[in-house]
Amino acid sequence: MSYRSRIYARYASVAQNADQGTDLAPGLPEMDRWGTAYDAYLRGWLPTARDAPIVDVACGGGRLLRFFTQRGFTRVTGVDVSPEQVAMARRVHPEVLQADVVEFLESHRDTFALITAFDILEHLNKDEVLRFLDACYGALRPGGQLMIQTPNADSSSGMSVRYGDFTHETCFTPHSLAWLLRLCGFDSVAAREQGPVPHGAASSVRYLLWRLLRLSLLARNLVETGSRGSGILTRVFIAQAHKP
Repeated sequence: MSYRSRIYARYASVAQNADQGTDLAPGLPEMDRWGTAYDAYLRGWLPTARDAPIVDVACGGGRLLRFFTQRGFTRVTGVDVSPEQVAMARRVHPEVLQADVVEFLESHRDTFALITAFDILEHLNKDEVLRFLDACYGALRPGGQLMIQTPNADSSSGMSVRYGDFTHETCFTPHSLAWLLRLCGFDSVAAREQGPVPHGAASSVRYLLWRLLRLSLLARNLVETGSRGSGILTRVFIAQAHKP
């Protein structure tokens, strides 16, 4: 048995420390608070048509599925290889398949307007990353969009995420991910930070403190290298790209 098979069989209850009695899934209020931040992270990037076909690969417990359906999207599918994750996600959204995500994408060519791939790319080795990105490209319609969330090797704290999961294989900077996406045929690549989003008193304080800390991190890069670097400094970042 490969290490992946052994871990993914119980990924929610063991690897993610979610074994809190019989209720493994986060509650809907928690998911909706999570979604508030993603309104900011994904601003201007979501399809305008609410019937656009969307697939969330490695959908986990279904947070992003909940995000899309709460915002009126009607053709949303989730795919995950972990049976525990699939069971959790189906409590949020009925259209969830248990399958190898690459095989799923390769069997759905020219199908989707949007593919979301959050917290999956770092789980793949280098050969698998290229196959996965090629599969995403093939599964998108012309003009379709891919969104990726992944740990940030440009961040001073990025390695805590990179090595926080035994199944993580790779790590990316916004630059390295951008040129891989272009290698696989994508264009219009962009990346964003995922820092605190003000939506209350505590989060507003965190936002202001992060802006101050961010200035010091940019200054350190400038002093050391003569450049501000990518300017993407949060420990996780999100990127989007389009199929021409």
